[in-house]
Amino acid sequence: MTDQTTQPRVLIFDTTLRDGEQSPGATMTHEEKLEIASLLDEMGVDIIEAGFPIASEGDFAAVSEIAKRAKNSTICGLARANYKDIDRCWEAVRHAASPRIHTFIGTSPLHRAIPNLDMDQMADRIHETVTHARNLCDNVQWSPMDATRTEPDYLCRVVEIAIKAGATTINIPDTVGYTYPMESAKIIRMLLERVPGADTIVFATHCHNDLGMATANALAAVEAGARQIECTINGLGERAGNTALEEVVMAMRVRNDILPYRTGIDTTKIMNLSRRVAAVSGFPVQFNKAIVGKNAFLHESGIHQDGVLKNVQTFEIMRPEDIGLTAKNIAMGKHSGRAALRAKLKELGYELADNQLNDVFVRFKALADRKKEVYDDDIVALVADQATTDESDHLQLRKLRVVCGTDGPQEADMVLSIDGVDHHIDATGDGPVDAAFNCVKMLFPHKARLQLYQVHAVTEGTDAQATVSVRLEEDGRIVTGQSADTDTIVASTKAYINALNRLIVRRTKTAPDSDVKSINYKDAG
Repeated sequence: MTDQTTQPRVLIFDTTLRDGEQSPGATMTHEEKLEIASLLDEMGVDIIEAGFPIASEGDFAAVSEIAKRAKNSTICGLARANYKDIDRCWEAVRHAASPRIHTFIGTSPLHRAIPNLDMDQMADRIHETVTHARNLCDNVQWSPMDATRTEPDYLCRVVEIAIKAGATTINIPDTVGYTYPMESAKIIRMLLERVPGADTIVFATHCHNDLGMATANALAAVEAGARQIECTINGLGERAGNTALEEVVMAMRVRNDILPYRTGIDTTKIMNLSRRVAAVSGFPVQFNKAIVGKNAFLHESGIHQDGVLKNVQTFEIMRPEDIGLTAKNIAMGKHSGRAALRAKLKELGYELADNQLNDVFVRFKALADRKKEVYDDDIVALVADQATTDESDHLQLRKLRVVCGTDGPQEADMVLSIDGVDHHIDATGDGPVDAAFNCVKMLFPHKARLQLYQVHAVTEGTDAQATVSVRLEEDGRIVTGQSADTDTIVASTKAYINALNRLIVRRTKTAPDSDVKSINYKDAG
């Protein structure tokens, strides 16, 4: 096994709270920023770019508080190439145990034209501002924005100036996602070979994903000699985003044979952090996103399922546990085979003989052709050969009357039978469906969370029959209920009750020693 302690260390610089938050619509609250920073600090991120202090009072306050609270990470703030920005940045990060100032200026022809500076004027600006930053802080990072579209000779010149002025880290940003792996590596090699003092500082790489090559470009730069990767959780960032932290870290872990580098990241915290960033930023993770996507460890193909059931390494290059994921890796659908169905049934508490399995498999395939995804309770119903019937339902709707309209409040009056005993209640809600659901919850307390509520008209016209689907989740169990009626409210309530009945069945399967009477409305909450 490779001894990683002797391998080159690659620093992880996370800019989720700065570049990531610049994604339109991804603004985080003060408390959310503190929470994410704390999680990054715990995970082992070397440098946290906590924000752009001069951008707003809120950004300054967040960077200052993060700097005070950080226990392990260097806390960095961003500043443009002027004294006012740099002073404000230092004021925000100065209380950190390990502070850093990150100052930048655009060096490509397009970016030099914005402040209307020629090459010499810009070179002077870089020398003055990096010197000023270094006089305030021993840890200074400098970035030539749009470096990958900057003339090579000029890039070497300004990097040399920044090093002589006191920069300890030189970041090479691919600001617009323009470069490709071979070129990314070539730029780092050129700087290491041509710039005096290049061997005394750390080169970093900051890659955007406009052409979908951010991770590849970052790793190519590391192979060429860069020792810091700037990245974000979930690849969050402007336009198409940035290099994703989880991708570069896991790539170095999985392919340590050709990427012999190490980081200080605790990878088991990746999934939790990914989900929190998605929640607070409002940017959901796409299902097929590498490492952290919902489908990253799911298999529906029968061949794949059979393979992972026999040896998970046949179709998985990393373990879900490596990133803190404990969910199952089998998704039941029309491509699933008998081996996967047998494994799923065993998980649900059913041991079937071969002939029974064959019968259920035929009906499973027919169902899977009609549904995008087959849930656990669908399979339970197949085993029972039919959905739970009214006679065996523990919850049955006896009577329902609702009052709704513009005047309000919306009310529901209900009689619900629980294990054969009728109970009467009335409740209000935000609409007639909510009022009816509230009645059920008051009579049968539970912790199930409503994940989905859908209404479909089966026929046309004002007398159309409505089919309602309800999906509930409780402690990892997912159940669905469905009902049809010309009264949408009645159909909705019956579907909700049907889902709860299925949940009771699931509970008894996971607690086989309990009888139905022990799982009733009295202790369901």
